[in-house]
Amino acid sequence: MEARISFGDVKKGFADGLFKTGAYLRQGLDQKLHELINTRMSQINGCAYCLDMHFKDATHIGETAQRLYSLPAWRETPYYSEAERAALAFAEALNANHMDDETYDELAKHFSKEEIADIALSVAMIGTWNKLNIAFRTVPGGYAVGQHG
Repeated sequence: MEARISFGDVKKGFADGLFKTGAYLRQGLDQKLHELINTRMSQINGCAYCLDMHFKDATHIGETAQRLYSLPAWRETPYYSEAERAALAFAEALNANHMDDETYDELAKHFSKEEIADIALSVAMIGTWNKLNIAFRTVPGGYAVGQHG
């Protein structure tokens, strides 16, 4: 497999804003929740590079392989807290460009407006990275934890 476009092929500064937003999210959002969202969205969006990266990042911070490989069936497993379930439902709805009041209201039981905004930004960011890596055909497998900041 060969990449179509390397991030080295683009203009300097191309992804600076994305990396800055990523740094913001790493400082504010619970990192295990962030990695659950990143992994689930990457599963749905079919981004192999992001799946490799976020599995490695998640296990590095103590997330279990069982919780990560069970994400496609999160509704049928006992491995996630009520807050995580609400965040995953919200992330899936937002990724599908649909948000009903019931999904939002359930999330609001567990998170502040500030936290909900960060979760929404997390979903938007991983969607952007998924799209870029799919378009560029970024080759998975070579990511090392912490490589991107």
